[in-house]
Amino acid sequence: MEETGEQTTLREKAYESFTRHLLARDVRPGQFISQRRLVELTGLTLGAIRELIPRLEAEGLIKTVPQRGLQIAHIDLNLIREAFQFRVVLEKEAVAVFTRKASDDDIARLMKQHRDIVDAIDNGDGSHELELHAQSVDWGMHDAFIDALGNTIISNAYRVNSIKMRLISQERFRIDGRVGPVMGEHLKVLQAIERRSAEDAVNNLVAHIHHARDRALAI
Repeated sequence: MEETGEQTTLREKAYESFTRHLLARDVRPGQFISQRRLVELTGLTLGAIRELIPRLEAEGLIKTVPQRGLQIAHIDLNLIREAFQFRVVLEKEAVAVFTRKASDDDIARLMKQHRDIVDAIDNGDGSHELELHAQSVDWGMHDAFIDALGNTIISNAYRVNSIKMRLISQERFRIDGRVGPVMGEHLKVLQAIERRSAEDAVNNLVAHIHHARDRALAI
């Protein structure tokens, strides 16, 4: 039986609703949750939730525990190592392609975003609003690298891993208090891109990802 566009849309709405609540910490890593609670949380039907569960299980965002129910992905050291390793595998190629393909305007825009944040810190801005903006700029830069590949399969895999990375960030470390150092690491990557040196861009990006991984593992 062929799936209708309406069924596809409902399934995507269910997925988007679940991930939104997950990243908003309405449900927490390691928490057990019932299908009924997911219905209450998302406002979607039980049928939509039941269709959603196999996808969430396949992506490692939930797992079914016999006699206990559904458990939200638990943030442990193994997940951290695997998620960061996957980032390196994908982003090494992505930043190399971005270095070769990105327009001067796109590079200049990223540079300005980062330098504006560094200037704000130098001027004494330690606000939570700046930290939130810096986190958005951080994710935006990495997303831009992946988008440069123009590969839907990779983009989808990266999107799922990105959800896990954001959960790890919330549970194990945050950009709070580290805006300056993180922006400095990003600027090294962007300066290499500006020089069109793919090798330096890759090396600096890998160092940046490894620093983030080590902070997460150390806590």
